[in-house]
Amino acid sequence: MPQTTSSDDSRSCPGHPSPEAANAEAWTAYGRHHLRRATPLPEAERIDWGPAGSGPGDAPLGDLRGLRVLDLGCGTARHAAHLVRDGGARVDAVDSSPSQIERARARYGGLPGLTLVCADAVDHLRTADPYDVVYAVHAFPYMNPHRLLPELARSLRPGGRLCFTVLHTNSTGHGPGTEVTSRPETLRLAGGGELTVRMWVLTTDAWTELLRTYGLEVESVTVLDAPEVGNHASYRLFQARRPARVTSRPRSARPPVPHAAIGVGAVLLGPRGLLLGRHRRGTLELPGGTVEPGESLQETVVRELAEETGLVADPADVRLLGTLVDRVGGVVRMTVGAVVTAWRGTPADQPDESVGDWRWWPLDALPPGLFECSAQILTAWRPELPVDHAPAHFTPFADGR
Repeated sequence: MPQTTSSDDSRSCPGHPSPEAANAEAWTAYGRHHLRRATPLPEAERIDWGPAGSGPGDAPLGDLRGLRVLDLGCGTARHAAHLVRDGGARVDAVDSSPSQIERARARYGGLPGLTLVCADAVDHLRTADPYDVVYAVHAFPYMNPHRLLPELARSLRPGGRLCFTVLHTNSTGHGPGTEVTSRPETLRLAGGGELTVRMWVLTTDAWTELLRTYGLEVESVTVLDAPEVGNHASYRLFQARRPARVTSRPRSARPPVPHAAIGVGAVLLGPRGLLLGRHRRGTLELPGGTVEPGESLQETVVRELAEETGLVADPADVRLLGTLVDRVGGVVRMTVGAVVTAWRGTPADQPDESVGDWRWWPLDALPPGLFECSAQILTAWRPELPVDHAPAHFTPFADGR
């Protein structure tokens, strides 16, 4: 079981690989080690979430018959093969280590219903169709949660389930931290030798808040301790779910600066869906911002769209929907929603902007964690959208839908 050597920041330095790249190298070396040893692969009869034989087995995953399932960090795919054979699931098993996937293909390459994928987990999630269930056995702490969780939440169907285990205390008793950074741990090899990996070892509260930030609701957390005397290793099994309806995140209760009494949010619906960007605080937002002195509302939409996304539009192609009024922390807030009907260019991150990672989202697969103002504008535009948010009074303009 991994043990700690010291604590360190998760950011990569010039000339050094990122923590996730270092982990991929370490697990590739681990797989080669076992290929050389011709280590046998015993069949899995149940999911071992913690120490072997401990924990609730397959129960957290529920009935998987006919469901689309993802195994993140599958290793040799023993658990994935078990769920295909014994659970009737259709499983994509993904791992970034070529040698681990080589071992998996040698054993399970012809198993119907199992697809083995050698890829970075986040890269796979960005292009995969939505999953009913996603699970990870011990693999979660090897991936940066700020990079993984947004894509994972998007890749779960509304109402879909997520189950994963994380290291909580290693075998020497080094416990979790609250800062979302990785630390070095030691991976011991059968027959002698060891490898250094990087892991995000966080408190239960820290993991819960991360999941909540990216729109996932924690349903239960189970403690899984090593049974051996003197072995302090302890794990936590998280069971979470993507809500069936899209959730929104509240805005700050701090009052706006004097010139920012009114803001705008712009709806751009293209062939690939709705344009949303991610704020550095984690929420997903429509392009928009505050009205500057002397600007018309249409001019504000055009300026903010260019500043945040690089897209070019004309004020004549901005259709104002109406005004949303609500109260936050005793301060009345006003937001004007708008639809941009034509634009030029491709959305891209802009220097010094707090919102980036612009993407098109299908209306029937909107992500959780929408900024509250954006959620309010979207339901004013399309009331049938399954988006939950704090109420706001909407006054439509004369040129409404």
